[in-house]
Amino acid sequence: MIGNLSGRVAIVFGAGSGTDGMSNGQAATMTYARAGARVVAVDLSQDAVRRTVESVAEEGGDALAVTADATDSRSVAAAVQAALSSYGRIDVLHNNVGVTTLGGPVDLDYEDWKRAFAINVDTVFLTAKHVLPTMLEQRRGAIVNVSSVAALRDVGYPYPAYMASKAAVNQVTVSLALTHAADGIRANAVAPGFMDTPLVRRQLAGQAESIDELLATRHRASPTGRMGTCWDVANAALFLASDEATYVNGVCLPVDGGLAMRCG
Repeated sequence: MIGNLSGRVAIVFGAGSGTDGMSNGQAATMTYARAGARVVAVDLSQDAVRRTVESVAEEGGDALAVTADATDSRSVAAAVQAALSSYGRIDVLHNNVGVTTLGGPVDLDYEDWKRAFAINVDTVFLTAKHVLPTMLEQRRGAIVNVSSVAALRDVGYPYPAYMASKAAVNQVTVSLALTHAADGIRANAVAPGFMDTPLVRRQLAGQAESIDELLATRHRASPTGRMGTCWDVANAALFLASDEATYVNGVCLPVDGGLAMRCG
């Protein structure tokens, strides 16, 4: 079975689900659980993470809901300890926490610039900081960070803070991969392109006159003629977390229908 995670424990930061559709974090949590993993679902919102865990339980999976702020070191440490107390190990670390921050240098407040880096980059550092000791002791582990194709090329939106912070995620991933390759730990990233998710609809709604126009524009921008879904991202993450990717390390894998390869 490709992507078999039986006997493994995955911790997903940013696992919560809204009430307006399937999120990337919920899809990742469910995908890991379907592959046989016990999953620790972590989110800032207690209600959001509860919904995700309920969706796993409905399919017969095993998931634990934990509420934590991934930008706070003590909160992350407590979430990791909750995972270890419940399951005794952590084999997969999945970082899905992120925010799209719109605006160029003239328009964007400096506090919003710093907030983008705190949410998109600091969370990757803090989760790795607190999970790596367990993985080092185990002599195995897989880290999957959610980046963006915007870290690789311009995609038409005015968001240098998002582009720069996601590019930083890529390089943190490379550093983790090379630093710990000999320790049995791999680190890779997925870079979603134009995706159709509730978060995208909320955060980019102001970039078009209507949601229908926004979605139509994004569908047309994809080389495939359609946006991807949260399941496309989750399935790519599952591959990177699995033993089938045992020799894949330090990669930023675009999940974008070919968008990153398009010129202009």
